[in-house]
Amino acid sequence: MITLTLADIVDALGGRLVPGADGSGPTTTVSGISQTDSRLIEAGEIFFARRGEETDGHRFIGQAIDRGAALIVAEREVDDRVAQIVVDDATIALGALATEVVRRVTELGRLRIVGITGSNGKTTTKNLVRSMAERLGPTVASEKSFNNEVGGPLTMLRVTAVTETLVAEMGASGVGEIARLTAMAPPHIAVVLTVGLAHAGEFGGIEQTFRAKSEMVTGLPEAAVAVLNRDDPRVAQMAALTRARVRWFGLSDEADVRASRVVASAEGTRFTLEVGEESYEVSFRVLGEHHVMNALAATAVALELGLDLTAVVEALEATTVAARWRMEVMGGRDGTVIINDAYNASPDSMSAALRTLAQIAKPEGRTIAVLGAMSELGEFAGEEHDRIGLQAVRLGISEVVVVGAEARRLHISAINEGSWDGESVFFENADDAYAYLTGTLQPHDTVLVKSSNAAGLRTLGDRLGEAFA
Repeated sequence: MITLTLADIVDALGGRLVPGADGSGPTTTVSGISQTDSRLIEAGEIFFARRGEETDGHRFIGQAIDRGAALIVAEREVDDRVAQIVVDDATIALGALATEVVRRVTELGRLRIVGITGSNGKTTTKNLVRSMAERLGPTVASEKSFNNEVGGPLTMLRVTAVTETLVAEMGASGVGEIARLTAMAPPHIAVVLTVGLAHAGEFGGIEQTFRAKSEMVTGLPEAAVAVLNRDDPRVAQMAALTRARVRWFGLSDEADVRASRVVASAEGTRFTLEVGEESYEVSFRVLGEHHVMNALAATAVALELGLDLTAVVEALEATTVAARWRMEVMGGRDGTVIINDAYNASPDSMSAALRTLAQIAKPEGRTIAVLGAMSELGEFAGEEHDRIGLQAVRLGISEVVVVGAEARRLHISAINEGSWDGESVFFENADDAYAYLTGTLQPHDTVLVKSSNAAGLRTLGDRLGEAFA
């Protein structure tokens, strides 16, 4: 974070300064990054005592000070050993400080802000953009999937006077949330990947999802760039909602950055990258042809940032995994492949992962889909789990292993598909599924582990990967 006095921070937050017993007051400066977890605090950092759903950060102010916190932002006075700024809402204050820091750094004239949203692919695209932007200069990007009202500001507060690119993943569970994030860090380049059923239950339907995601581009000025998916009809509609210049990506001939001759295999995906009159053969080692769209979006961003196409291709070919628990290839013993893709799951990403499993199947082995529930689908949950069960059957997946009561309907749909000569098995928990799989997997089997994060199958995928390492 840039250096600010406590008086600067008070002005930004609209709070009340309580000087610390250590002598800290209005002219005291801080430059440490901000945290909302007292266990992560290091000397000189700022602790925001948020009230969460499960706990209250005010309980941990003492621990934060013991660990070296230089400033506490809280909703009431608790511990006077260091300065405190008392505010009405610590979460809103976190966003206010992020807004001020980004504003000051932007005014220096160096910072370019890239905002990324979509129902699927945000983290993968963010990681790709970060790897490309780092070739141009100092870059700050969201850690893990920090993309909400807390994670977004925490990322923004890491920018300094020398930061050239901020890559901000911007997610939402309702209308208005992306607008708040873009107000904190107004994008120079705004990316919309997809509009699908991920979190549709929280949004209240696909049209509300469209409305929420379109907030990424509706407020852009003419000088900004909207990077939009030409192949997604709902994303394509957003071109009419923005004043910004539009740059298309996709497989369509109408895309400015496009891919052709896409071939998926167990080693990754090969495709021809086409930009204008230039074309490059790309060996993209990230598993799953659906990640090609993320690669195209990242390419469009990198070109807007000023990276040449040769360097873009080098960055794509240097990437070996999208992100932790996203089509992560593990295992290897006796030719057994474990694909751990259980960080999140929507109908679109589940469908894409199953297609990948079918495409990369080894002729001498079986394909096993270990599937858990897709969360936050609301009224669409039943029919979408039905659809995935039927798709697994129709793709010829050798066996479906369904885990967890919330996914049982997927299992029932699979076994009710009478034309299938395979089988589906159901387990209440991951431990039982692990015992079954370790006892039945054969050499050269390819196993996909896929679920929403809430289903908890990430650790099952890790355990299988270790067991067959």
